[in-house]
Amino acid sequence: MSEFVLVAGARLGAWAWDEVVVELRAAGHGVHPLTLSGVAERQGEPAGQQTHVRDIVEEVERLDVWDVVLVGHSYAGIPVGQAAERIGERLARVVFVDASVPADGRSFLWGWDSAGVEASISEHDGFWPTPAADHFAGQGLTDEQIARMVSGSTPHPGATLTEPAVLTGSMGDLPATYVKCLLDDPETPGDVVELLKSDRWELVELDTGHWPMFSSPRELAAVLHRSATGD
Repeated sequence: MSEFVLVAGARLGAWAWDEVVVELRAAGHGVHPLTLSGVAERQGEPAGQQTHVRDIVEEVERLDVWDVVLVGHSYAGIPVGQAAERIGERLARVVFVDASVPADGRSFLWGWDSAGVEASISEHDGFWPTPAADHFAGQGLTDEQIARMVSGSTPHPGATLTEPAVLTGSMGDLPATYVKCLLDDPETPGDVVELLKSDRWELVELDTGHWPMFSSPRELAAVLHRSATGD
């Protein structure tokens, strides 16, 4: 079985994967949810984007695991994609869950109308502040799930969003699965459409919102299992 390293998106820690972890371990996989520097229980640790890449690479090396499936949700696709390139033969597959995909020299905010985000980071001492409950509306989440996300979120280090990715090759050369959550936006991002032309990439669609680890954990775990085993 595979060794999963799970990394949630901005403002979230390892706790976000709790229900997915149960499902994957029941299927026999090793599962290692990771909190990145500067968020959740690691608040106060300074972090730029390359810090987050190192967090992931160093966790894989610390665990000394092989047949690794790196999973990045939302923002975390940016450091996870870079880490996937750097762990070499340990990598079995990288899975982007409704995620941004890195491109060399581009930041997480590339392609956004980013002035508002950058202003918010500046106004909050270098951090992207936590959102209100209405940020999660229309994403297939229960009121209880939204309350849990609001209470569990922490401000996100702004430098990780504005600094550019550093890649030596093409993401299209890596074995990858892109999970598109249709309730968030039925259209697959243009850069992902291009990457899907690679015979090493596959697209899986889930009829749920942007946070499937909360709204559809069993379905997401099943997708992750299939991406690793082909079953």
